[in-house]
Amino acid sequence: MTDNSKYIVRAGSTSHGSYETDLDPKRAGWEWSSLRVLNLPDGETITVEGDETEYLVLPLSGGCTVKVENEEYEIKGRESVFTDITDYAYIPRNTDITITASGHARIALPGAKATKDLSPRYCPREEVGTGLRGAGPSSRQVNNYALGNTVETSHLLACEVLTPGGNWSSYPPHKHDEHNEVERELEEIYYYEIRRGDAGREGFAIQRIYPSPGHDIDVCTEVRDRDIVVMPYGYHGPSIAAPGYDLYYLNVMAGPAEDSVWLMTDDPHHTWVRQTWETQEVDPRLPMTPMNPSDSE
Repeated sequence: MTDNSKYIVRAGSTSHGSYETDLDPKRAGWEWSSLRVLNLPDGETITVEGDETEYLVLPLSGGCTVKVENEEYEIKGRESVFTDITDYAYIPRNTDITITASGHARIALPGAKATKDLSPRYCPREEVGTGLRGAGPSSRQVNNYALGNTVETSHLLACEVLTPGGNWSSYPPHKHDEHNEVERELEEIYYYEIRRGDAGREGFAIQRIYPSPGHDIDVCTEVRDRDIVVMPYGYHGPSIAAPGYDLYYLNVMAGPAEDSVWLMTDDPHHTWVRQTWETQEVDPRLPMTPMNPSDSE
């Protein structure tokens, strides 16, 4: 018996109005992390009322204008998550935001409960930390939007991972479910998009989560385009892209620590795999999108 049904949020199951996804902490069964995805036709405007949540306004496709306090930001966006990285905006807690779509836009709002007040800001694409991780069949691309870069948040961490079809990502399996000198307690959302294959065929991926010390969880499931898996604890990985279907996922993380850092530990049974990367080449299909020049040198 697995816990699949408890930790999977299927595409469309939380949709309402302009929101195709609306996952708040209560629905996820925890305290800190959230994700909303807006689907807006060209020119449509929506106001998101401020509360205790801090957000990124992060286009998945299309662009938008963001009005916040006395500022207005033009966010160019991108064609899709498989074609480019994007500029974006940081929105602090208790701040109303008005978003107007430029073209048909799908806008992610990764969020976290905040405990300090910061200032809204426009974040140019040059602030995205891009890099390649792993090697051989574990090769993937990581784009950091609020993780190890210059963007200050209260608790929110956010990045996206691009994995060529057939590769294993989030591998070796790792965890971040306790607070110590080498790890932080972080609730994590995986939001998936899967590039269609030959003749527009719909693809899939596989996600695994299994117990870590003191945390009982058992998830092994097929995920499809726009599904979500919530990961409160446990070793998570691999995320396996089916051959022929490139995989994207947006990671949203937050937890009680106020240092806004990502620290994790591998499953010691599998961490040796990292050593094999030293003798393997990075998958030549990477990078899948342009990288920032300073990161690709």
